[in-house]
Amino acid sequence: MTARSPRIYLAGPDVFFSDSTQRFAQLKAACARLGLEGLEPSDGDIPADFNGTDDERALRIYEGNIQRIHEADAVLANLCSFRGLEPDSGTVFEVGYAAALGKPVAAYGVPPGSYAERVSAVTPCTPDAIGTLRETASGMMVEGLGQRLNLMLTGSATIEDTVEAALQRLAVQLR
Repeated sequence: MTARSPRIYLAGPDVFFSDSTQRFAQLKAACARLGLEGLEPSDGDIPADFNGTDDERALRIYEGNIQRIHEADAVLANLCSFRGLEPDSGTVFEVGYAAALGKPVAAYGVPPGSYAERVSAVTPCTPDAIGTLRETASGMMVEGLGQRLNLMLTGSATIEDTVEAALQRLAVQLR
């Protein structure tokens, strides 16, 4: 009996791009080079003639992706900025879900520098009397601590600069 390759769930907003098929082919090839098997997100095995509601379609996709995360040994997450300064909320959920299951998560796509630096570059911010950075208009604190993303993400995923480095980290962790 031969051992199977460790399976890596490929989380990220890549599914939304018009070239998603090519993106997933490249990610799977990068996995294979390291002896890993990439699992792309599920479409819920919805047939082309599916005539259910949007809610039914969404639930099938959700359930399919939850099943894929359970089947995976680890998660590779593309945490690039998505429609703003934050990663895709679905990907963030998948990272948290995988972390709750005790699966290793490695991420890539995060811009360099701290989250506070990126917020300050696009939103007027001012330090308050004790030095806490706050959005000038709302007074809302901008999370500091020098993290590249919210601390809940940096605490649950190892952030690497490239997809290759993130996959290498997972390959080492799973051996």
